[in-house]
Amino acid sequence: MPQPGQLEAILLVGGQGTRLRPLTLFTPKPLLPTAGVPFLAHQLAKARACGVTRIVFATSYKAEMFAEAFGDGSAFGLEIVYMTEETPLGTGGAIRNAAEALTVPGDAPVLVLNGDILSGHDISAQIARHVDDDAAVTLHLTEVDDPSRFGCVPTDERGRVTAFLEKTPNPVTNRINAGCYVFTRSVIDTIPFGEVVSVERQTFPGLIESGHTVLGFADSSYWLDVGTPAAFVQGSADLVRGLLASPALPGSPGEALLLDGATVSPEAKVTGGSVIGARATVGAGATVRGSVVADDASIAPGATVIDSVIGAGAVIAEGAEVREAVVGDRASIGARNELTAGARVWPGVDLPECAVRFSSDA
Repeated sequence: MPQPGQLEAILLVGGQGTRLRPLTLFTPKPLLPTAGVPFLAHQLAKARACGVTRIVFATSYKAEMFAEAFGDGSAFGLEIVYMTEETPLGTGGAIRNAAEALTVPGDAPVLVLNGDILSGHDISAQIARHVDDDAAVTLHLTEVDDPSRFGCVPTDERGRVTAFLEKTPNPVTNRINAGCYVFTRSVIDTIPFGEVVSVERQTFPGLIESGHTVLGFADSSYWLDVGTPAAFVQGSADLVRGLLASPALPGSPGEALLLDGATVSPEAKVTGGSVIGARATVGAGATVRGSVVADDASIAPGATVIDSVIGAGAVIAEGAEVREAVVGDRASIGARNELTAGARVWPGVDLPECAVRFSSDA
């Protein structure tokens, strides 16, 4: 049992990751291999570095796979416990359900992380601000170039959140909700138990309306939602190249990460933060840039793979080109095929040799 003063966190990992299919057909999004390790390994390392000692996983989709991957958390210097939603409860409902496993008192801060966000912001500073201002909840806010694509979160001169605005062509601020929260434990307990609740549409606006202090912790450091294939590939490559530091990265930052047993021809070009999975092969004259090549995959001589994901055991034949695409596990892309512009090939599909461009689901 944690001692008083220790920091606990809730990690939201219940989503089905539909935007990342077919990658998530068999694996939850937070467990996808990212820069050589499951995505959550990077978040766990960051949480541990800011003083978290105990994490409650809020699971739903393929819940059993999280315990198989992380066990009791001891390998990460953490205690991990698991709470599962029988039916999806929304962000607020998931947080409230997971809170049943918290052990900290009502006045303690509780960190809440989303299982699909990469962020370089200072979590310790966010927690300190929350405690110093005796806030009900403190939200990490990030600045984006085009806030019209998101709901925006305006604040007053003291940093208090004044509203949660839906997507609009004329946003009043370029700051958006970045998905990392610090709650006072007793505030979580006010969320209705067992009900579908959205923190963005119900909990946070309700707190503001009732006069509670909802703070915005604004920060312009690295931030990425990895919910799409393009963003997933970018996040992995950025971690490999060191654009976002992670204690969980297996090895030193560089242009490529080769896992145990990977074989890359001296005449191949592997760059842009690419990962070549365990026992995967890259043949002579092949080009792999900014991509994730999973375990046991094969990139034949002369093939091109750019900004793409190649699933475990997949085969890319000689002369094939895969650009900004996803190839599922054990799929086979025949010679001279060209996959571009968001093409997705489902697991086990065999595309025979041809000279046709595919730019939609296959």
